[in-house]
Amino acid sequence: MFQRKVAGHTWPWSALDPTAPSPMFSRMQIPASLRSLPNQLTLARIAAIPVICLLLVMGWDWLRWIALVIYALAAITDWFDGFLARTMNQQSDLGKMLDPIADKLLVGALLVTFAWTRDFSGWELIPAIAILMREIFVAGLREYLGNKAVSVPVTFLAKWKTTVQLVALFFVIVDGLLPSFTLISAGLLWLAGLLTVWTGWQYLMSTWAHFDSPPTPPADPQ
Repeated sequence: MFQRKVAGHTWPWSALDPTAPSPMFSRMQIPASLRSLPNQLTLARIAAIPVICLLLVMGWDWLRWIALVIYALAAITDWFDGFLARTMNQQSDLGKMLDPIADKLLVGALLVTFAWTRDFSGWELIPAIAILMREIFVAGLREYLGNKAVSVPVTFLAKWKTTVQLVALFFVIVDGLLPSFTLISAGLLWLAGLLTVWTGWQYLMSTWAHFDSPPTPPADPQ
């Protein structure tokens, strides 16, 4: 903390000038990659998750309609942020990390919420649990192989898996408002579960040979 002696006493800088910014925060700058529009859309998708879940848990139909609109906008940003990043030439490593995290947080939070609100029947919990287990497993697999300098790129089928997950959860929300969509929501959820498990198996098989490889030693400081 910045301090200054006045009349023989040492006072913190903020006590002398309450309008002055805190020295701690004055040193903090938002990274340029976070200020880009694509990454801000991704962060907005993450921020919308607790709002959507809260509206669904409240149980009123008019709040569920609002949750449906917010969810649809959040799901659209999953495509739109990547499109803008490519169009505006603002692709970044931070964005590549945040985008799949936002997807997994959105899908995982809604799966837990629907289990809580009983939107899922007993059988529909099977694909829901399979999706959660696969996502956690693949995240751990990527972290483990990262220590071995092994990249696990996202496959084309895995991208479609995320799309099917988002569409399935959209219809689960709709099903709570219009019961005629029960078969559609259940069918899409099972399809999402099958695609999720299959892509997880593909990741496991493609990285199996690296399980016994030694970790990459840290680079020597220059």
